[in-house]
Amino acid sequence: MDCSPEAALTHLRAADAVLATIIGRVGAYDMQYHEPTFRALVRSIVFQQLHGKAARAIFDRLQAKAGGKITPDSILKLRPAQMRSLGLSRQKLTYIRDLARKTRDGLVEFEKFPQMSDEEVIAELTQVKGIGQWTAHMFLMFALRRPNILPTGDYGVRSAMRKAYGMKVMPKPRTMERLAKGWHPYCSIASWYMWRSLDVPVEL
Repeated sequence: MDCSPEAALTHLRAADAVLATIIGRVGAYDMQYHEPTFRALVRSIVFQQLHGKAARAIFDRLQAKAGGKITPDSILKLRPAQMRSLGLSRQKLTYIRDLARKTRDGLVEFEKFPQMSDEEVIAELTQVKGIGQWTAHMFLMFALRRPNILPTGDYGVRSAMRKAYGMKVMPKPRTMERLAKGWHPYCSIASWYMWRSLDVPVEL
C-alpha cells in the first residue's frame, strides 16, 4: 500500500465528495507526529480531556520534576503528592504510575509496538488503568503513524462529521464507520482533515 500523502489525498478526494471539499479548504496535509515512546503515552494521558495549553503546562512541570526525562523509573521515584502538586488529578497520576509499573515490569513493551498489529497494540495498551480506546487510537495515529485509524470516540472527529454531513445529532461509532467506508485505507489522514475542518472558516 502506498502510504504517501499524495496517494492518500488522491484516494480520499475520489472516494468522498464532502471530504474532497474539506481537503480543498484546509490545504496541505501536515500531521505532527511524536515518537512511539513511554514519554509520548504519558503525554497522551496528561492531555486527556484537557485544553491543550493547560495540558502542556502540566506536562512540562511533570517533565521538569522527573529530572528532565520521563521514564518509568523517573516517574516511580516521584511521590503521588508531588505529582498532584503539578496539577495532575488523582486519576491521571494513578494511570501514569500504573503505566510506569507495567512498562518497568515488561507488560507493556514499547520497542515491540512497531511490529504489532493495530489490534495487538490496542489490547496491550488498554490493560493499563485509564488507557481506553481513545488514548490507544491517538498513540497509533500520532506515535506509531498508522494510516488507517478511525477514532470513533474522539469528540472533535464526531463534531466535524456531524457538521460536514449535516447530521442533527452526534454520530455513533456505527454511523461513523459507515460514512468512512470509502476512507479506507487512509482513515487517519481523513480524520486529521476532520479535525482541521473545525479550525478553518467556511467561505460564504
